[in-house]
Amino acid sequence: MRGPRTDRGRLLLVLALVAAVTLFTATVPLLRDWFDLRVYYGTVHTWVHHGGRIYDYRVPGTTYGFTYPPFAAVGMLPMALVGLHLAIAASLLLNLAALAFVLRILAGPGWRRWGWYRWALALCGLALFEPLRDTFSFGQVNLILLALVLADCCLLRSGRGRWAGAGIGLAAAIKLTPALFIFMLLIGRKWRAAGIATAVALAATGLAAWADPRASRFYWTQALWDTSRVGRLDYVSNQSLQGVLARLGHPDKPLWAIVVLLTLAVWAWRTRKAVAASDWTAAFALTGLAACLVSPITWVHHLVWVLPSFVLLARAGHPRIAGALYAVMCTSVVWLWFDDASGVDGFLGSNVYTWITLGLLLWLPAGQSRPERSPLSRIARVTAPAPSAASPATTAVSDQSSSGAVAAAIGTVLGPGRGRGLVRRPSSEPTGSTRPAASKPQSSS
Repeated sequence: MRGPRTDRGRLLLVLALVAAVTLFTATVPLLRDWFDLRVYYGTVHTWVHHGGRIYDYRVPGTTYGFTYPPFAAVGMLPMALVGLHLAIAASLLLNLAALAFVLRILAGPGWRRWGWYRWALALCGLALFEPLRDTFSFGQVNLILLALVLADCCLLRSGRGRWAGAGIGLAAAIKLTPALFIFMLLIGRKWRAAGIATAVALAATGLAAWADPRASRFYWTQALWDTSRVGRLDYVSNQSLQGVLARLGHPDKPLWAIVVLLTLAVWAWRTRKAVAASDWTAAFALTGLAACLVSPITWVHHLVWVLPSFVLLARAGHPRIAGALYAVMCTSVVWLWFDDASGVDGFLGSNVYTWITLGLLLWLPAGQSRPERSPLSRIARVTAPAPSAASPATTAVSDQSSSGAVAAAIGTVLGPGRGRGLVRRPSSEPTGSTRPAASKPQSSS
């Protein structure tokens, strides 16, 4: 696929894509009114200024409150010093910074040579990705957690891993899902990194227990085990294996436990192969996929953890497959089965993000011995522009650099066409992906 040959043509293409992305996001998915951020904000203000308890707070007009470990509330204490609008602005800036950091790690050392055109295409594609859209408009923390975890990936990949594990430990103390990365470090025999991650997680948890012993006692003995505090298991936004079973009418824990054990066995086997080949990017990608699958509840906005997998799939020489799968996750297609997920079409369609995650866990190329390179470099040629007569030397250098983000972007621009048939309708559920912002907004998890 070759794009325009001139800067003017590229600028016109980028402007057209920006217009298409804007139209898509204005008609298919709607803003969540920063509902999760409102949960965080209300919890912290009630705790600090009104003597309330962390897990007693509920957003007015809803049954939804704080569901993270107590250390997450400790980390959000700065919100007690500012107003809600400033907190929203800070959330947007933090998520943008986290996204930039994630892209920098996935792009590798050649990111400066991609040029404005390739980065513009990539950003247009990322703006369509449903988990990213929801992360920003919910005011969620998943991108920040992904950035913390990938910082450790960068350290291990570069061989400068003296403090590797600190990011994983901090992320696990904020939200339990990243704790699976500690076991990944154990599989990879990174004993020091696993020890640091465990120590950081325990220290952060201990700090929260010191700050509010009663809240910590309640969370670890009661709230942690009560999934009803987060939401319905069978709700279509729950794209975990437990969500699939619940929509089939089999939410019983023994069956789910068996499925989880099988999934973890596959993950451990594939991760061992990846770390044996020093393919740490693949090991981290596989662990993010497994964490999404085995978690009891994985809302759509949690699926930012699959981003590294798309990059790896494209790097391995399958940019079209990566682009097609990415495009599906831009369409909000699961919401077509919001009201009724019965039948074969409901089983396949309402769980399509789960099938993508499971397929990536099973078939993502990993553990292949090869020289370390930029994670996106294998697909640079797919969208490399043709040399222009005005600057052949510069273009030649650019063609040799990594430009993999564009391959993903080319795939993602298919999103608007795929989302054309979705219907706007209000939803009573807090994580509804196609409902308008309302005075009674959405839940936090």
